[in-house]
Amino acid sequence: MNYVNKLLEALGHNKHLHFDIWTQKHEYVSGNKKWLGNILPYEILERSVKKAVESLVTLCECEEFFTEFPDNIETPNYGDTWGRLANYIEINNRAIAEMEGNRTKNGILSAIKILPAIPPSAKSWANCIILSQIFPNIFGDGYNKGPFEENSIYGIKLNTGYSGNIIDYEITDKITAEEQFHAFNNLAHFHGLKTGFRTVISADQIKVCYPDREEGFNWCNPEHQEIFINEHVKLINMGFECIFIDSAKHIGGYECENYTGVGDLPEYGQMQYILQQIRERSGMTTLSFVGEKSTGDFERYKNLGLTAGTAFVNPDDFENVKQWSEKLKYNREYAPGIEVSNDNDTGGSRYEDRLNRIHTCLFGYEYSSDKLPSFMQMEDLFPLRYDTSTHHLMMTNPSYSTDGTPESHFENLFTKDDGRNYNAKVSELFKNALNL
Repeated sequence: MNYVNKLLEALGHNKHLHFDIWTQKHEYVSGNKKWLGNILPYEILERSVKKAVESLVTLCECEEFFTEFPDNIETPNYGDTWGRLANYIEINNRAIAEMEGNRTKNGILSAIKILPAIPPSAKSWANCIILSQIFPNIFGDGYNKGPFEENSIYGIKLNTGYSGNIIDYEITDKITAEEQFHAFNNLAHFHGLKTGFRTVISADQIKVCYPDREEGFNWCNPEHQEIFINEHVKLINMGFECIFIDSAKHIGGYECENYTGVGDLPEYGQMQYILQQIRERSGMTTLSFVGEKSTGDFERYKNLGLTAGTAFVNPDDFENVKQWSEKLKYNREYAPGIEVSNDNDTGGSRYEDRLNRIHTCLFGYEYSSDKLPSFMQMEDLFPLRYDTSTHHLMMTNPSYSTDGTPESHFENLFTKDDGRNYNAKVSELFKNALNL
């Protein structure tokens, strides 16, 4: 099924696509790879989904222009262990959702709109988009609140579909929630990107929903474990290939003196089984499991089934990163990685520091085949307004609209002229890296 065409028709558009001159004027080119740079996010978020699709087709590295979106889209092929080298870029799809009055909705459509501004994968390694929210959140899903009212993205509900912040439920009679995820993944793959999503494993941050009740998650309950596995397998079957696991470092009670989650974590052998079952039931040999701060005891995390960890190597020390790249070059299944920033980032970093860290992530190796994995946030590509931060937007869900419209929120969520200049510099860094 052509999920992209189905989405276009559900939104009232026709399937016929036109070359987009605006996109051509704003494109960055690295060999045959193209994306939008030197832009502000609202310039693409206020466009229609059809314009986003036309932008992606205009940016296609293929030789022909598709007047209709192709039927058969495959994920970019970097082999089964692609996640060992990848750059992971987390996009807070709730923060860029449509804020209309007190409602938050259609985050998957905004995620589609921002895809053209994400640099595609390089010759030697993949770029992978991580979506912050998939499942309903516990603290007021579908609504925005004041800038200091709790609405944490870290509390999720399982066995009750997908977030009202993310799915366009006004068109689910024409295209289901699952098909909307399929459409997003097909468009991301067409643009040369891998895709994944964030999940949580702290028991008191998860609720299990039944038709007549909700109950707290319990890792000792076999039914809860089965629901957890099946919910994640469903998403893999919609085209996602990566799961970012919050608090993965502490699985099995490891170094829990630094654990900041709430509730019990799965046992080590239990998590081995869960990851193995997600692989087996999905039939996917290419899956990448990224563990938050799962670094230090490399064999522990490799044997757990993880592909990459975060925040092991100091991103400000280019030569040290190169040295670790050399030390770990024979570890082809798992490697610890570098962070530009993470979901706990409270802002305040200088643009120069972020750019230097991106430079280290993209070039910190002797040979591109030995690159360490890296992790960065939406803010590292598109700077947020000064009175908010990545972590603030994970913990709360404010609207920055001044007139109640989604367009005003898009415009005011990010910085203005300096953000454009910064994005141009990020684009130049990727431009020099994508042909390596």
